[in-house]
Amino acid sequence: MIAGTFIGAIADKYGRRFMCIVFGICYSLSALTKLSPDFTILMTGRFLAGIATSLLYSSFEAWMVHEHNLRGFNPTQLSNTFTIATFGNGIAAIVSGLVAGFFADRWGYVSPFMLSLVCLIVGTIVVAYTWSENYGDASIDVQSTFSNAWTTLKSDRRVLILGMVQSLFEAAMYTFIFMWTPALQEEYKLGLPFGTIFASFMVSMMIGSSLYDIAINHHYSPEQIGRVIYLTATLSLLVPYLTTSTAAIFISFLIFETCCGVYYPCQGTLRGKYIPGNSRAAIMNFFRVGLNFLVVVVLLKVSELAYGIVFLICAAWLAIACILHTLFIANQHQPSTR
Repeated sequence: MIAGTFIGAIADKYGRRFMCIVFGICYSLSALTKLSPDFTILMTGRFLAGIATSLLYSSFEAWMVHEHNLRGFNPTQLSNTFTIATFGNGIAAIVSGLVAGFFADRWGYVSPFMLSLVCLIVGTIVVAYTWSENYGDASIDVQSTFSNAWTTLKSDRRVLILGMVQSLFEAAMYTFIFMWTPALQEEYKLGLPFGTIFASFMVSMMIGSSLYDIAINHHYSPEQIGRVIYLTATLSLLVPYLTTSTAAIFISFLIFETCCGVYYPCQGTLRGKYIPGNSRAAIMNFFRVGLNFLVVVVLLKVSELAYGIVFLICAAWLAIACILHTLFIANQHQPSTR
């Protein structure tokens, strides 16, 4: 949460491609630490993974959006890129889950991390030798990049609201990731088919990305689509609070995952449209501070709360996100700072 905030400014200053390579190195080292039983080494691995996660959710997108604009592609095609990426992520997640399960059963729980190491090395080599470099504003130092990002958040209400909406939605999403298992296990005592459930979640996300593409092709704007996402997601996470029916809860979870599939290309397109390019990665990492704080606060108290209450909190976050997104739409014609 803390280191990631500054990592974005470094990416804007020294290059997004460079920091994508750093991502591969950090995650590779994190995977290697799983070979050790030493707690200090394992914690170092988690620290490296935290830095890499911040880079994963900022530097790659910042690089792609910059290249999209630099090469003169149609701005409307940015939505298509995010849609394809979300759909592809769903396929990759399903295949990875199956392969990791096979490796874990055959060679132990550390073996999937070693397999991921191979993927990380190959991916990093591809980035290093096939991507061009791009920057935010390489003429200023890291502190100025960080300062510019903060100034943008204060001066451009659209970017600030966009970040708050993202923090609230993704905080609910990550809390959901921690809580869906106990919510279903509470009522289903015979043992859960985790692989099937995870696959169904990923299929729902892929359906969501396809629905976003259909909506865009029918000339609905990302701003309009966002309002439907947040309202639907709010209602879906109210279900575990209102009922103990396993079937109803599971269906509501599928609906929420579908909303996530719509959310990723929608929010990515809005970030590409409204966040200024000279400090894009730094601003995107600012957004993650809020979501990490919210998730940490809830997880520290989760043992004291019924799962229904946790989902009620998530629904409240999503309801606030829906209200903020409505304000975002009202402010979308504010003069740009880009």
